[in-house]
Amino acid sequence: MESRLKRLEAVQTMLLEIGQKSSSCTEISEFLQAVHAALGRIMYAANFYVALSEQSADNTVRFVYFVDEHDAAPDPDELVQLASPEDSPTAWVILNRQRLVMTAAEHISKKEDGNAFGVGTVAEHWLGCPLLDQNHQALGAIVIQSYDKQHTFNAEDQALFALIANHVSGALQGLQSMDRLERAVQERTALLAHEVAERRRAETIQRALYELANLSASVSDRATLYSRLHQIISELVSAKNFLIALYHPDTQELSIPYFVDEKDDVAPVKRFEYGVGMSSYVLARKQACLLDAASFNALVAGGEMREPLGDVNIASWMGAPMLLGDRVYGVIIVQSYDPAVLYSQADLEILAFMASHVAVAIARMQADRAIRQAKTELEEQNAALNSALTALQEAQSELVRQEKLASLGRLVAGVAHEINTPLGICVTATSHLVQELKLTKEDMAAGELNEDGLNQFFDIVDQTLRIMTTNTQRAAALVRSFKQVAVDQSSDDIRSFNLRKYVDEVLLSLQPKLKGKPIVVEIDCEADIQMDSFPGAVSQILTNMVMNSLTHGFEEGEGGKIKISGHLDGDQVQFDYSDDGAGMDSSTLGQLFDPFFTTKRGSGGSGLGAHILYNLATGPLAGTIKVVSAPGMGLHYKLRFPRTRRSPKATAAIANDA
Repeated sequence: MESRLKRLEAVQTMLLEIGQKSSSCTEISEFLQAVHAALGRIMYAANFYVALSEQSADNTVRFVYFVDEHDAAPDPDELVQLASPEDSPTAWVILNRQRLVMTAAEHISKKEDGNAFGVGTVAEHWLGCPLLDQNHQALGAIVIQSYDKQHTFNAEDQALFALIANHVSGALQGLQSMDRLERAVQERTALLAHEVAERRRAETIQRALYELANLSASVSDRATLYSRLHQIISELVSAKNFLIALYHPDTQELSIPYFVDEKDDVAPVKRFEYGVGMSSYVLARKQACLLDAASFNALVAGGEMREPLGDVNIASWMGAPMLLGDRVYGVIIVQSYDPAVLYSQADLEILAFMASHVAVAIARMQADRAIRQAKTELEEQNAALNSALTALQEAQSELVRQEKLASLGRLVAGVAHEINTPLGICVTATSHLVQELKLTKEDMAAGELNEDGLNQFFDIVDQTLRIMTTNTQRAAALVRSFKQVAVDQSSDDIRSFNLRKYVDEVLLSLQPKLKGKPIVVEIDCEADIQMDSFPGAVSQILTNMVMNSLTHGFEEGEGGKIKISGHLDGDQVQFDYSDDGAGMDSSTLGQLFDPFFTTKRGSGGSGLGAHILYNLATGPLAGTIKVVSAPGMGLHYKLRFPRTRRSPKATAAIANDA
């Protein structure tokens, strides 16, 4: 009785110890080790193990604690697929959630079809209890076994072990939750660490690409570009030995503009034919290559890599082609002589990624250089064209000025010729009057002057004076008209004038050109159109129209009619001019206003009359001009321009002065 009491006290102490250990231990293995030690004080427990179900995977367990005299302990972190209840006593306890007690004979009797019940050494006595949570779901199994016939488990031992299993279940729930939480934290921490590493790697690559793009936009010197490119790639992979080879498709050669190597100060060759060396091998395959010493030597021995250049005692080597579409720009090669520095597939992917962007950078630099060269050539051509255009404009302006002066000169010559006639008549009449006066004086002195002679002399004087008055008035009108028209054509000033009267003055100054020609001029112009504009432009336009009609519209001696009309439409003047001459076809009409275009080259046509007419109508007069013509239907100009060219402020100032 006393021994039984002591055992119960020991059990009670064990249960208290289990409770304390569950709150003080942080690891399940440490807790189970304490349970094993306490269990050994109340019963035989030389062979003891605990299998816990893994919730993250179906039908798997982990043997988190395993102590056995005969069998080796499995890895506590290894997941073991749970067998069927018919094949494993541990599986039977967990899946049936019931206690199982077996002797060796009972264990052996459970063999089916020659398959053993469970694995490991058969025990003389085997006792397993399920570990259940508060929902009566299996957490796992707790097992003790004996290989000694002297140590078996009686009913009291079995009851105590079941009681201990219940307490262990409660403690394990808390520890397992904590363990799962810790493992989840560890997994999440590892995942976050991986994500941080990947993000840093991506940021490093992104920064490298940004620097590369900035280089292609800001660096025009290729040597600086390649050196900085080497620095950028060195931040991503170990690149103590670095080479850039450029492909020249026109000569089927490769050149090495940049070379850094631990064993060679300079590149073995600066230029070589395509097909030689490791660069040609990469370009021929058009894909990135990663080689170790063995695979490199195998390629050389097999002849796949022809005539390798430089030191071949490499530990690791990788090369990536610089491709943009189908265009090959060259290759980037990085190699290591140190066995401790071996490149990985990830390093190769980074190099290939950078090589493709280097190809873009080189293409952009080549395009920029071509654009700059084309821009320079274009600027030189533009400068030459602008110089030629300036010279042409100056020559054209000079020709226009000369044409205006020639027109004015022809006007002077015509007016001078026209004035000669009335002045000649006046001179003749004056001479005749002087002679008659002399004869009359002689008759008077001789006393032979009678009344009839005196009356005859008076008639001669009266007739002569009428002739002189008529012709001097005609000459005065010609001079007055010519003076105003000539001043207007040589001046660019705005003044007020009456359109109808001014048209009459211009036509009067053109009378010498019209005289003797069977050309009738009809004028239909409103008498009250008061202009504030450029009279010189109106004079030059009308003069050029009339002269063009006389030169191109009518053949010598051919009769015809010219019509001139002017009407006010609001504040706009509608000015029409037409003749019924030869007219022109659509092709000629399309070139009418082009400078230096004429159908009478060498016959008095300069090709500037209509051009000047157009520029004056659209320039100083600020109007529009349209022309209609067809062969045999003459020519019809339609001009429309504002009545005044003064600003409202200037018009108001003139009104106030008046």
